[in-house]
Amino acid sequence: MLWTFQLERPTRARHIALFLMIAAFAIAYLDRVCISTAAPSIQKELDLSDAQIGYVFSAFTLAYALFEVPGGWLADRFGARAMLTRIVLWWSAMTAATGAASGFASLLALRGLFGAGEAGVMPSITRAFGRWLPLRERGRAFGLTVMAGALGGAATQPIAAALLARISWRHAFPIFGAVGVVWAAVWFAWFRDDPREHRGVNAAELAQIDCEPVAPHRPVPWLALLRSRSLVALCAMYFGAIYGWYFYLTWLPTYLLRARGFELGTVGWLAALPFVAIAAGSLAGGAASDGLARHFGARVGLRAPGVIGLPLAALAILGAVATREPRHSAYLLACAAGLSALGVAPAWAACLALGGRHAGVVGGAMNTFGNLGGMLSPVVVGLCLAVGRSWETPLYTVAAGYLLAALCWLRIDPHARFEPD
Repeated sequence: MLWTFQLERPTRARHIALFLMIAAFAIAYLDRVCISTAAPSIQKELDLSDAQIGYVFSAFTLAYALFEVPGGWLADRFGARAMLTRIVLWWSAMTAATGAASGFASLLALRGLFGAGEAGVMPSITRAFGRWLPLRERGRAFGLTVMAGALGGAATQPIAAALLARISWRHAFPIFGAVGVVWAAVWFAWFRDDPREHRGVNAAELAQIDCEPVAPHRPVPWLALLRSRSLVALCAMYFGAIYGWYFYLTWLPTYLLRARGFELGTVGWLAALPFVAIAAGSLAGGAASDGLARHFGARVGLRAPGVIGLPLAALAILGAVATREPRHSAYLLACAAGLSALGVAPAWAACLALGGRHAGVVGGAMNTFGNLGGMLSPVVVGLCLAVGRSWETPLYTVAAGYLLAALCWLRIDPHARFEPD
């Protein structure tokens, strides 16, 4: 029997699980980003000011941030299968309903409900990675997941621009919402929280995954979590990094239209470039983190991508403001996005390292502060435009956020788990 076991070829079910989670994150960004391309049309039809559309952008992010820790706790408590099914169905319904908005109040409410429902998606994925992937594969898996989200956002820009050239924005949102419903049906039918319970996983693959049996859920040691200096630094780092990210998610198409004078068709492609760069940066950062960790240890492996990439991203933002050539500005913004993304996959790997069995809560805490930064970003842009018609000031704040995030990486210790195994 031992000889037979040793010759058994490992199955590859974990790769299918990874593919499904990657697809979920891509669909999340598909549904998040479509509103930024539609924003000029929505503003015109609903007679919204720049400040109002900024609040609409931020309503999603504020609700998302507020419900991240509860979403992470639910993922730890009930597992990724049920949570991701609920999350994707919810946000798909809210995406479709956006097309029925009748004014500022209804649009604000729909975006807030969207954010509240989508909260917990990445902590749920993190929880599933902890169960389905061996330690050596997690950094690259996080990189692939964030890359997929960025590519989903990149694909959304030209697709949404092409749809809006042919149909009303009211009809475009239900089309985007339908994609998630299909995914949720496939996910719930195929996935299991414990790979031991999946028919497609054999003993050889379980040995590669090296997962522990599912243990009863333990109470979260909240006091130890609040006292964790590494967690505080991780949250502050993500605040600064995601503050800049949300400029690309929300205001970039409008910036390219107004400040740089591009046509809508061109904007669709240029606004996609930062997401392509984020995809490449996330994948490169995850792979670099795994490689550096093997040679120099987890501290260097997790810190280095962010410490190097974020200051370079700040310089690229300053270059984008200074140049008078519109295309050069668009290209430099894309470079800034890619460089800032180098530390994203290591950040989620750090959540697993610090959180252990409570990785969902730790990931939720980090993502809460990241999305609080993301909530602030579009409001700052809207207010700056309303007060001084200035695009330079909000871009300078993006550069400052990147520098803050780089400094915070130096305070993150992946070995400082707040609860011992």
